[in-house]
This record gives sequence, structure tokens and C-alpha cells, in this order.
Amino acid sequence: MNYAHIFGPVLSRRLGLSLGIDLTPEKNCTLNCVYCECGKTDSLTLNRLEYVPTDEVISELTRFLSSSPTLDFITFSGSGEPTLHTGIGDIIAFLHCEFPQYPIAVLTNSSLLSLSEVSTALFPADCIIPSLDAVSETVFLKINRPVRGLTSAHLIEGLRTFCEEYSGKKWLEVFIIEGMNDFPEELSLFRETLASLKVDRIQLNTLDRPGVVQSVRPVSYTRLTEIAQTLGPRVEVIASQRTAIQSACSKANLRERILATIRVRPSTAKDLETTLGIPHNEILHQIDRLVVDGMAIPKRGARGIFYVVKM
Repeated sequence: MNYAHIFGPVLSRRLGLSLGIDLTPEKNCTLNCVYCECGKTDSLTLNRLEYVPTDEVISELTRFLSSSPTLDFITFSGSGEPTLHTGIGDIIAFLHCEFPQYPIAVLTNSSLLSLSEVSTALFPADCIIPSLDAVSETVFLKINRPVRGLTSAHLIEGLRTFCEEYSGKKWLEVFIIEGMNDFPEELSLFRETLASLKVDRIQLNTLDRPGVVQSVRPVSYTRLTEIAQTLGPRVEVIASQRTAIQSACSKANLRERILATIRVRPSTAKDLETTLGIPHNEILHQIDRLVVDGMAIPKRGARGIFYVVKM
């Protein structure tokens, strides 16, 4: 069964087996981050709109979840910033009412958390995973390349207020890039800012899949561990911690599952094997067919060959 707005389930380092919801498939975002695995932002915007029909998303969720699949989370993530979608609160409310057995997570770049309508929409979610990649304005502009009018100070203040008001789980992600935000002055600003945020976890990550800017390089696990010790006792390293979790995905619709996954998350054959719970040889067979059919293309990354949907 084909889905336009949901994908997976996929393996998440933090959330286990997660069904993804993509509310901004045309890569509408408030940022154009140099490391983004989903590619360049097509529309850099602060305008909150119904980017995809809310009723279609709810219909797809109903069809998929009616069979009671095994899931650890339902996660709003995907191509762009999910809080740009004005219907995100309605979808969260629907899931809580109709499928309360599934915890809900939202991955956000934190840029819209200062808006009362956004915070109100997110309050019923079980887990919010905001991100913070820079404190100084100079580094913010270099890494996140925001829409005009969005500043680092504004983002941090909105994040701080939201974390004080939100009662669910708060796991803050800090993405470290070699030579861009890993130097002493920025790390000192990070330490001061992180100490003021009421979050449950602070998680350090780095580049795992090819980013928008090819020159962007990941930080080693050893260096991430050193940075974590510098930033304080609540900080943990989540990069390079891969756990094999068997997915409930059926083999029958494997081709569609692969396309749905690589459309929003470039993946190696090994990634797909782990995520979809399908033997490696079968994954390779399906990938080869997709490449021959012109539906997927290979891209070399730090961990090997990644596959993405051909646009």
C-alpha cells in the first residue's frame, strides 16, 4: 500500500522502531542547514500553512495503524520543519484519541517554539526532540543558514520558554561539525546556554549521511566524548550507536518501503537491512532494480554508498 505522507517504520537510534510522518515534503523549512541529510531547502520560510492535507495524513495513519503494528514511536520528522504545518496539533490530537497506545515524538529545529500556537499544538506530544547547533549568531548563520529575520537569540529564547512550560520528555540534540562549532569559544557558549535549559537529555550527534555541503565533515566519536565532558554531566553521545531492531515491515511491499524510506532518509544497503528486517541479498536486489529503473541513485558518503530517490 502506497503512502504519500507517512514512511517506515524506520530504525531510530533514539526512538527505536518509529513510523515517520512528513508534513512538509517539498522541503519547506525555516533553516537550510549545511549538514541536512534531506537535501537543500527548496522554500526557506516562516509561513505556517497546511502544506499537505491534514485529512489525508489522518486517513493514511488510520489505514496503517488499524492493523496494530509493533511500534516504539510515531514521529513527526521528514523533509522539512514539521511545526510549519498548521495541522500538526490536529494530527497529534487524533493519534492520542484513536491510537493512544503509541507514544508521539516531534523532531523540531526549535525555530518556531516561540509561537504560542506551536507550543500549544505540541504540548500533548509525549516527547519533543528540539535541536540547537549554535549559540553565537556567526556560527548560527554559517551552519543553519536561517530564513531572514530568524536569529540565534530568538531561537534560544523560544526554546528556553517552551522547555519551562512543556511537561513531556525533552531530549535536546546538539549537532557537532568539525571546524564549525567545535572550537573552545563556541563550546563555552554552549555550556552556559545548556545549563539554563530545562531538558531531560542533551544528546551530541554528528554527520552520518551525506549533507548538503560536501565539505562538511563529521567529528570523531572520541572527540564527541571529549566535548560531552566539556559541556556538562547531562550530555551524552548518541552518534554511531546503532542497534539492530527487527521491523514489522512485510517483504511483499519492500520496494515501496525502500522508496518511502530513502525519500526522506538517505540510507546504505546495511541501513535498509536493519531498518526493514529483510536479508541483505534481497535489499541489494531491490536496490539494483530501483537504480536500473531510474527511481533511485547512489551517492558516496562517509559510511559508504547511500541511496536516494531520483528527483
